[in-house]
Amino acid sequence: MSLTSFQALACPLDGQPLHRLESNWRCPAGHSFDIARQGYVNLLPVQNKRSADPGDSKEMVAARQRFLNAGHYRRVAEAVSKAVLEGAASAPMRCLDAGCGEGYYLRELAQQAGDVPLALVGLDISKWAVQQGARQARAIGNDHLREAHWLVGSNANLPIQDQSIDRLLCLFGFPVVQEFSRVLAPGGVWIQAEAGGDHLRELREIIYPSLKPERSAPPQPPTGFAVRDEQRIRETITLDDQAAIADLLAMTPHLYRASARGRERAQALKTLSLTVDVRLQTWVKTAHA
Repeated sequence: MSLTSFQALACPLDGQPLHRLESNWRCPAGHSFDIARQGYVNLLPVQNKRSADPGDSKEMVAARQRFLNAGHYRRVAEAVSKAVLEGAASAPMRCLDAGCGEGYYLRELAQQAGDVPLALVGLDISKWAVQQGARQARAIGNDHLREAHWLVGSNANLPIQDQSIDRLLCLFGFPVVQEFSRVLAPGGVWIQAEAGGDHLRELREIIYPSLKPERSAPPQPPTGFAVRDEQRIRETITLDDQAAIADLLAMTPHLYRASARGRERAQALKTLSLTVDVRLQTWVKTAHA
């Protein structure tokens, strides 16, 4: 298997191509971005931050890492990997996870890819998430992950050159249609995962007084995209200890949206059976987009 790494990064300050030096990335105008010792690079300028420490906190990242590494969402990861690898060719497939968190889905993809050539990029607005993604990628020793790039950045201003991505993942994240369309090559594939109406219903019934009605129809592809595939992943999982239930609550926005009484009820649980209900939409960029 010939290894490759993604080279089409763009300066977040002026949009010019970035070029890799030994320990940093630099654009022709002289803007320079150091590669941290953990193996990631921060491409989120201060002026583009809405807070001093945007995105998931260190505690949320740690909780999600424990929960996902325990395999609770493995069926979702398998479906995502299959959607990415469908139609793979001999040329390296350039894949961006926009909102990668601590890198679980890219790690699973790298393990499933085998000899399929991949050039992987994980991007998240949370510095803590990207740090963990880079650290875990190094620890695994997978060839695809060894060549992956890990970026602190924003979906609203992707530090990626135009039409340089073949597969774009947005898994339970915040899609930005204009930016996703810009960086995807014609024929490129956008894979969007969203919670279905029954997702974690049993937990939500405990922490909320009432639930919102489910959206009756799946989201439609944005202008310039056509449907390639639609699927729904449903299964029941059981969390059989308080630590796993606490991690699930801590890794989602439910922790902050629930009432104090609702959090108390959830924290008192010793076991919980849950519905996993995920919509997975696969859209392809048309030539006229």
